[in-house]
Amino acid sequence: MFVDQAKIKIKAGDGGDGAVSFHREKYVAAGGPDGGDGGRGGDVIFQVDDNFSTLIDFRYKRKYAAERGQDGSGRNCTGKSAPPLIIKVPRGTVIKDAETGRIMADMSTDEPKVLARGGSGGKGNVHFATSTRQIPKFAKPGFPGEEFEVTLELKLLADVGLVGFPNVGKSTLISVVSAAKPKIANYHFTTLTPVLGVVKTDEEKSFVMADIPGLIEGAGDGIGLGHEFLRHVERCRLIVHVVDVSGVEGRDPKEDFRIINEELEKFNSELSERPQIVAANKTDMATEEQIADFRAFIEEKGIPFHCISAATTKGTHELVMKISEVLDTLPPIKEFEAEPIPQAQLDETAGTGKAFEITLEDGIYYVDAPWIQPIMRTINPDDYSSLQYFQRVLINSGIIAKLEEMDINEGDTVDIEGFEFDFVY
Repeated sequence: MFVDQAKIKIKAGDGGDGAVSFHREKYVAAGGPDGGDGGRGGDVIFQVDDNFSTLIDFRYKRKYAAERGQDGSGRNCTGKSAPPLIIKVPRGTVIKDAETGRIMADMSTDEPKVLARGGSGGKGNVHFATSTRQIPKFAKPGFPGEEFEVTLELKLLADVGLVGFPNVGKSTLISVVSAAKPKIANYHFTTLTPVLGVVKTDEEKSFVMADIPGLIEGAGDGIGLGHEFLRHVERCRLIVHVVDVSGVEGRDPKEDFRIINEELEKFNSELSERPQIVAANKTDMATEEQIADFRAFIEEKGIPFHCISAATTKGTHELVMKISEVLDTLPPIKEFEAEPIPQAQLDETAGTGKAFEITLEDGIYYVDAPWIQPIMRTINPDDYSSLQYFQRVLINSGIIAKLEEMDINEGDTVDIEGFEFDFVY
C-alpha cells in the first residue's frame, strides 16, 4: 500500500528535576546542600532510511515521545540525560508544522534533523546557597521538551517526471527504458501508485524517472486519482509530457496537452515554468498528417518534440539521450528549505509563556496557571527561603500585581493549582 501523507504528534522529553539534598557524613557537621541537576530530556530526531518507501507505518502509530531526563540526586550527582528518539522516514519526506504549514525539514539527505529539542534539566539546591541562605530547601524543575503536531509528505526524488492522461503509454515507456516493471493494461488508471525507474545512458551515468499516475481534467482541484500524486512532480527537474498522438480513443492530443499543463499550473505555478519535452507516443498507429500537425503545434511553442512508440521501442533511445542532454544543463533536484518560525508567532509564544487567569469564587481567588505546576513540585511550604523563591516567581509573572488590581485583602485565600494560602503583603 502506497501512503505518501501522514499526521503525527512528536514530543521531546522533559528535563529531569533538580534535587534537594544535604551532605550527610559522619564527623562532618553542616555539610551543606549537595543536590545535583536534572538530566536533559531526549530530542526527537528524524533520519532517512532507504529501506522505507512509503509512510504507511505512521498510519498505525501517531504519537512519538522521547524519554524524560533523570532527576538529580545527592552528592552533586547530575541526572542521566535521556537518549534521543530517532524516527526513520523514506528519502524525500517533507515535514511541516500541521498548525501553520511551515516547512520544518526536508529529508532528502543523510543528515539527521532535530525537530523537537528536549528540555534542560532543573538546577539542584546546591546552586541556591548564599551567605545568608545556607540551607536552601528548594530546587528548580526540569524544563518541558518541545512538542509539535506535524504532517509528513513524501515527495519522490526523481530527475524526470512522466505526466499525461491515463492510458497514453507512460508505464510502457518507463518499462522499456528502465528496469521498472509497472502493471500495464489497456484501461484507465492501471497505475495506482508512482513508479520509479533508473535509466542508464552510459556506464557511469544515469537518471531517475518517475511515472506519475494518470491525470485528468480537474486534477489540480482534487478530481480523479492523479491529484493524489501531483506533489511528486514538484521535485522533478524535467517534465516529459507523454501524449497519445494517434487519437485512437477519440481524444485530441492538442487539447490533452493544454489540459494537463493547466492542471500542473493550477497545482503549483512553478511547474508551468519547468523545462518540458513532449513525447508523441503511439506513432505506429498515427498517420503522417496527425504527427506533422501535432509537431507543428508543439514546436511553435518552442518545446522539444520527439516521436516514439513505447510499445515497439521506436524512438525511445533518442528520447532518453535527449533527456540526459537536457538534464546536464539543469540545476540539481529541488530541496525545500526549512522555514524559520514567523516573528509574530514567536511574539505570541513569548507573550503566552507565563499566561494565567484569575477568577474570584466564594471569596477565594483561583489562579489558573498550568506553567507553574512544575515549580509547585519543588516548593517546601515549611521552608522560609523556599517560600521566598515562590513569592519571587509570583511577583515576576505578574500574578501578585493582578491580585492587587482585583482589590485582594490581606488574609484572603488564594488557590494556585490546588495549593491554598492566605495572602499577605
